[in-house]
Amino acid sequence: MQVLSFKDARKLSSQAIRKRIRLEHYNNHTSGLAANKLQANIVILPDEYAHDFFNFCKLNPKACPLVGQTKLNNPYFDSLGDDIDIRYDVPLYNIYKNGDLVTSVRNIKEYWNNNFIAFAIGCSFSFEDALLNAGLEIDHITNNKVVPMYRTNIKNKKSGPFNSEMVVSMRIFNQKDINKVKQISGNFSFAHGDPIHIGDPIEIGIKNILIPDWGNSPRKKNDYEEYIFWACGVTPQNAIIEARIPFCITHTPGHMLITDISENSLYS
Repeated sequence: MQVLSFKDARKLSSQAIRKRIRLEHYNNHTSGLAANKLQANIVILPDEYAHDFFNFCKLNPKACPLVGQTKLNNPYFDSLGDDIDIRYDVPLYNIYKNGDLVTSVRNIKEYWNNNFIAFAIGCSFSFEDALLNAGLEIDHITNNKVVPMYRTNIKNKKSGPFNSEMVVSMRIFNQKDINKVKQISGNFSFAHGDPIHIGDPIEIGIKNILIPDWGNSPRKKNDYEEYIFWACGVTPQNAIIEARIPFCITHTPGHMLITDISENSLYS
């Protein structure tokens, strides 16, 4: 099997990297890939839960900005790009049964059936390229890691069985750059927008910033830096886990669907 490195993956277009993902040549995280293209979290549910989940996204747009939805028993996201087949085009998928993660797989061909609807939810990876272009450094991209993500005490609005608390992603920036970070990310309402919290993690229920619930552990910030938190598209996974849906499929956190949609066309 020809394995594609993260360094080489960063050179590819959205269509080219999806092709390599479909061939199972790349299953790493997608942060920093396909500059200026929308990345999306994925949730795949049986039709009987689709209406409640759609409403959950609409009630919680900061954490769950819905950017696409397939038709029943149609694995293609026609509105998000050319030949996007949700059965193959995510680097790594999580399979949940009754709220428990049972396995992670490279494709979901054997799990797909005619009762599924897939949802695409905007991802904060989408504004990272704009931050980089503004001269800001992002630790997890520099170090080829997955952004740290945390459960919080911030309540979501309930829809059917979906409730739980918001999940956030965290990045460390210099205090002098906070206004710039807020302004740039605020343009991306389809990708969680401006930060949900800046400062002490304990205030939003995170007891140990060095032990994330998903992703890789961050470094400790310096005195001149600050922890900055964004609403995160892993929020639906948290809701699915707590709702104990009999069966569902999601992306593995950090391993997004890369679309052909230009971020510039979606600015708020």
